[in-house]
Parts: sequence; structure tokens; C-alpha cells
Amino acid sequence: MAGLSLRPAEDCMWDEVSLGEIMIRLDPGDGRIRTARNFRVWEGGGEYNVARGLRKCFGMRTAVVTAFVDNPVGRLLEDLIDQGGVDTSHVKWVGFDGLGRAARNGLNFTEKGFGVRGAVGCSDRGHTAVSQLKPGDIDWDAIFLRQGARWFHCGGIFAALGEHTPEVAIEAMQTARANGTIVSYDLNYRPSLWEAYGGSDRAIEVNRAIAPLVDVMIGNEEDFTKALGFSVEGLDENCSKLDPTNFMKMIARAAGEYPNFKMVATTLRGVKTAGVNDWGAVCWADGETHQADVRVDLEIYDRVGGGDSFASGLIYALLADKSPAEAVQYGAAHGALAMTTPGDTTMATLVEVENLIAGGGARVKR
Repeated sequence: MAGLSLRPAEDCMWDEVSLGEIMIRLDPGDGRIRTARNFRVWEGGGEYNVARGLRKCFGMRTAVVTAFVDNPVGRLLEDLIDQGGVDTSHVKWVGFDGLGRAARNGLNFTEKGFGVRGAVGCSDRGHTAVSQLKPGDIDWDAIFLRQGARWFHCGGIFAALGEHTPEVAIEAMQTARANGTIVSYDLNYRPSLWEAYGGSDRAIEVNRAIAPLVDVMIGNEEDFTKALGFSVEGLDENCSKLDPTNFMKMIARAAGEYPNFKMVATTLRGVKTAGVNDWGAVCWADGETHQADVRVDLEIYDRVGGGDSFASGLIYALLADKSPAEAVQYGAAHGALAMTTPGDTTMATLVEVENLIAGGGARVKR
């Protein structure tokens, strides 16, 4: 697309690199966290989920930058990531003090909800190793200059983790841009993360410092309001209807304030029950708006990670030199498929994504 100048794939070791926290997800299945006797173990994290989706569904070469405490839980995370095919050579390993006082690996208890009972997340992620990253801890020149990366992705979850994580994100983005790497950022506002750091006011301060370094900005209505301070009349904070009107108002403001944005994109979700949503997406690029096909009454098995899978589908299409109109379709289709399976990460294939874009249904394939 016009405005996005991608580095040639043959000049880069990585198609995409993500910076973010990766936690153990403990999943009680169809039950509740508070009454569970067994949990299924997954790995997940907003920024990481994008890298894994690009690797497993779309066959891209991806790596993750994060930090783990070097103990059995950290090595379990490494093993799960290895199974997903994402490179771990840029993980920073921190020594274990035997108790986790100095640093630890994060846990994320998540139940998927059912009917009128919405999904619930209970994070146990205080003073994790990745939250303590500081500028200078990662050799960004090794990634963006010597190895080469076509795309870099980070988000508001990582930026909210610790005192210095916004500075680390900015350091990474500056190095990426200096070496011709496209930068995407998912605002991903989480009130629980920002509460100890000044709430929405601090989120706005941090994200407004990051926004001038972003080429592709991703976020929903609440993200733009709470994380960038874009006040929009009629904002539907309960996400109860599928309407791009407010988002288009925010795009107009964003394009004026941040001319560096080459694309702005969001999912659109109308929540009917935990397992039935209307689902769509819209993006703005090159002065034009493109909306994906709306899927009414989409049946959902596990909604966690749907937005991350939208992002990875969108990024794949752009890396594959497809148009913005095609990219938003790839993102929406991949997000829809990812929500039909358990866990944070996708189990979809490129063939399934393209079949859904083409109008294919759920008929048995033999």
C-alpha cells in the first residue's frame, strides 16, 4: 500500500518481531476459576499472540523479545513458545532467587464465559521479569540493523507493565524506524494495569509519547478514548452495537494529530452473549476507509485473543503486499476463526482464512 515502504524479505532474518509480556494462561475449561480443580496450560500475551499467529497460521518468520525468570515455569513458557514456532533467541533470562521476590513469571487465570456470564480474567503478574526491563537491556541494533526485521509490533499492555517499559518501547521503535522497519502498536487499554501508574491520565501521557513513532495504529473506541484522550460524543463503552461511526470520528482526529499514521484499524464487536457476537473490522489508509464483511451472530468458543489474531491477519496481508481492503478482510476472518478454539493463540490455517474470506462455510470437509 502507498505510504508503507517494506524492507525486502531477502534482506531480513525476521518478517516480524514482537515486544511484550508472555504469561502462563491457566484455563479452567468450561468451569470457573473459583471452583476449579484442574487447569489447562497455555501461553499468551497481547503482543506475543501476534507473532505466534503470523508464524503458525501465515508461515512468517517471527521472533519475540521478552524476559523470563530462569526456573521451571520460565522454561515451560519457553517450551510452549517453541511449539508455536516463534524464535526465542532474544529472550532475556533473569536469575531465580528461589522465591520470586526479586522477579517472577506471570500467570493469567482466564475463564471464557458462557451465555450471560462474560469472560473473566484474573492476572497474577506483579514484578515480573519483563516488567523490569530498562533501556539498554536489549540489543536492538542486533535485531533491526544486523539481523533485519520487516515489521515490529508492540502495544499498550507492555507499555503499562512497569516504570521503564514505555522507555523500552520507545527505544525499540526508534531503532526500528532508523533501520526501515514498519512499526505497529495496539493501544490495548487495560485499566487494571494502569491503576498503579496514574490511570487513564498516565496512559494518555505515555501513549501520546509513543504515537509519533507508529506507522500502523490499532485500537477500539475505548482504547482511543482512555489511552489517547480522544473524546468522542456518543461513545458506546459497553460495545453493545456494531457501528463504525465513532471510530471514523476518531480516525479523522488521529490523522490530523499524527500524520505519521499510515493506517488506523480496529475490530468492531457487538456483544450479545459471551458466545454470540456480531463481528467485523474497519481500517483507514491512504485517505480511504475499508470495512470487512460483518459476521452477524458469530458463535464464539473463547474470545480471548480475537483482537490479536485480527492484528496478525492484517499484518500478514500487508507483508504479502495486499491492499488495505484485503488486509482488513484477512484480519477479521483470522480473528473470527481464532475465537472458535480454546486458548489465546490461533489454531487456524491460511487455507481456512482464505476460505472464510471467499464466503466458505462450516460444512464438513472430508
